[in-house]
Amino acid sequence: MKYSQPAFLVLFAGLLISGCSQQQARQPISRSSGTFLNESVIRNKKLVSEEEAKIDSIIKSDPNRKYIASDKGYWYRYDVRNYNDTLRPKKGDIANFNYELKDLDGNIIYSELELRPQEYHVDKEQKIIMGLRHGIKLMRKNETVTFLFPSHMGYGYHGDDRRIGHNQPLICTVTLTDFNPESKTTNE
Repeated sequence: MKYSQPAFLVLFAGLLISGCSQQQARQPISRSSGTFLNESVIRNKKLVSEEEAKIDSIIKSDPNRKYIASDKGYWYRYDVRNYNDTLRPKKGDIANFNYELKDLDGNIIYSELELRPQEYHVDKEQKIIMGLRHGIKLMRKNETVTFLFPSHMGYGYHGDDRRIGHNQPLICTVTLTDFNPESKTTNE
């Protein structure tokens, strides 16, 4: 039996329409009650609270220095201040700095010598921890600043696979030695 092409198309379209109109939305195979997410939120809030309590005790044990709370969730103090310059690194600048990392007990994790002078393209690369990416933009040339970073502003849950453990808050002392616009350094 031979079908004409228009009749076949009408029959096919009818089957397609009737088949689609009878389908119902499928339910997910597994339904999560949200328990895992709720427990994770509770754990993270507790972790942040404990880290902030440790940082607060460091600040209170050092009453002769003024610590500033950043709007990004870390604290810092100026060890060496530059009142003469007004410029700070901005997006696209190349910042040169030295730094040292310690745990909250003051034990050196990485010395300035081990970390060697750093070059960072401000807001254009992710090679340094989030806290430093924000903190460097607060500094002027030749300033030294000590940052108190909760773990989420440092290496987070994972750590660095070497000396920094998971969820480890850090004390980071940074000296911004210089910064220049990207165009100036690439043309030289």
